[in-house]
Amino acid sequence: MAWLGEPVAQGAALGETPRCTKDELEEALFARRRTLFTSVELVFFDTTSLSFEGQGGETLGRHGHSKDHRPDLRQMVVGAVIDQEGRPLCCELWPGNTTDVRTLLPIVERLERRFGIRRICLVADRGMIRAKTLAELEEKGWPYILGARLRSRREVRDQVLSHPGRYQVVEPAGSTGASPLKVKEVWVGERRYVVCLNEEQAKKDAADRDAILASLTDRLRQGSKSLVGNRGFRRYLQVRGEGFAVDPARIEADRRFDGKWVLTTNTDYPPAEVALAYKQLWMVEDLFRTMKSLLATRPIYHRTDEAIRGHVFCSFLALVLRRELEERLWARGYCDIEWADVVRDLERLEEIEIEKEGKRFLLRTEAAGVAGKIFQAAGVALPPTVRQIT
Repeated sequence: MAWLGEPVAQGAALGETPRCTKDELEEALFARRRTLFTSVELVFFDTTSLSFEGQGGETLGRHGHSKDHRPDLRQMVVGAVIDQEGRPLCCELWPGNTTDVRTLLPIVERLERRFGIRRICLVADRGMIRAKTLAELEEKGWPYILGARLRSRREVRDQVLSHPGRYQVVEPAGSTGASPLKVKEVWVGERRYVVCLNEEQAKKDAADRDAILASLTDRLRQGSKSLVGNRGFRRYLQVRGEGFAVDPARIEADRRFDGKWVLTTNTDYPPAEVALAYKQLWMVEDLFRTMKSLLATRPIYHRTDEAIRGHVFCSFLALVLRRELEERLWARGYCDIEWADVVRDLERLEEIEIEKEGKRFLLRTEAAGVAGKIFQAAGVALPPTVRQIT
């Protein structure tokens, strides 16, 4: 693991990590499947935090905003990049006190340099945005689709959401029974926004608010002043005399956000394509969930930065292998196989060594469930049920 994380060159830019052995392997994996017609038009980028048991390396282990709810532990920030086909491209690591906005620009620069990608459109969440970041992206001419903050950014809250216009209904390809997405384009000066509305999510947001208000009303009858410390309650309260009361104006203002999110982009993609591209960002979020749960990346006990980078990269390689296996299963028409079934049925497959009359044999257990299909997709022949050890 330490060899995988050994630096082969120092990072040059602010917020850029040193070039390591793992980077050379990522580039080799990309080159292996690259052809003359291979193009990467969209890349999806997001970050998460991974906590350490112990100090957590010389520079990586730092206290910061914990996305896995362990502020008591040192942590590092992990970024992942996925292409439009859902294939992991690379992973990057920063000290645990690095903010998201400081990771975005170095990632774009390294993608161009490492993979020879001349023109890509970066898709990232609203946590990556600040005015300086947008200005630098515009200056360098890098296309982007970024989530915009609805409540804290005044231009979005007061101008974009209140802009009149008819929504266009978008039906994602291959979706069955999913709630249709509605989109509309809004320009504020030279800035382009796309407002997205999911009516099913709007109903859920309204129901959640009603449940909070019902609980809040009951608590107010009890005269509890501790309500102000509850963030869910506080957003609907106003001071009245020496106590608190529900503020109808705040409730009405909150309704404006039901089921909506706003994107900002400098591309010329149609609004529907912008919205659908951003919805694919869930692939990175799913990757992080898989890394933390199914692949059991945590706990991390290493004491050197090199071993920590190697540890995370091993999980990244496992995700690459998982994606390759999924694609091979789909190519054979096995599209309904769940990953939990893959893990369960492969764990059941064993070989048992026995000895009889001075001879030794290996007995293979039955390839139950989907195990046989997995071996077919991987192009690996199952060993015989019984074979003698010579």
